Amino acid sequence: MVQYGTWSPYEGSSTLLLALVLFVIGSVLTYIGSRRHSPAKVPQSGKVVSVLLVVIWGLSIVTFLNSIITYMQLLIQQVGSFTPPPSPTSPITGLCGLVAFIVIAYLSRAHGPKSAVGSAIVGTISAPMIFELPFDLIVMWRLYPPTSTQLTLLYFLPLFLIEISSFSLLTLSPLTKISKYTLFALAAMFYVFSIWALFGFSYPSSPIPLVLNAVSKVLCFMTAITLFLPQRKATAAGM
Repeated sequence: MVQYGTWSPYEGSSTLLLALVLFVIGSVLTYIGSRRHSPAKVPQSGKVVSVLLVVIWGLSIVTFLNSIITYMQLLIQQVGSFTPPPSPTSPITGLCGLVAFIVIAYLSRAHGPKSAVGSAIVGTISAPMIFELPFDLIVMWRLYPPTSTQLTLLYFLPLFLIEISSFSLLTLSPLTKISKYTLFALAAMFYVFSIWALFGFSYPSSPIPLVLNAVSKVLCFMTAITLFLPQRKATAAGM
């Protein structure tokens, strides 16, 4: 059977189990968001730590690029020549990144150009990783063509390092904070993931997976934008 895509879909009872787990995660995030009345400020890193975080982030990208080269060489030895199909949602990701950068910079404008641009940069870097981290955990063992455990880890471990180090860059901005809107947007992404799981969490080569993939991408960027929403002054009624 010819397989189209870069991962194989879930089948049978595993689709229901995956959908249930993702729905529960979304429900937990919704509950926590409903209980949060004020944003939680993310601690800002000092200058030395900030430099180290940027260096680690840069090194993780270099490591990942090197791993991709090795991975593809070993994969070709294992299964023969293989060209992955293009990602149909790449244009959506690029457009969302541009919109997120502009919106975050606009929301942060009151704190000066340096803070606005810096916040927009780290927010835009971390935004797609909000999608990628849970997504990678879902598909990493279902790659197509099938790969060995060693090859799977060779690809994903450096990728996880990029994702985690990208999140750490959020501590460089003094404006980063987690509000109920952040949790609600993240919960919405997991709800979409759970619906996608009912369709096997299959590659977006058909309309329904494509739409669900695109919607979840939009939601991950919305989640990143909410990290920089201006904090409203507390009112007597809301205190």
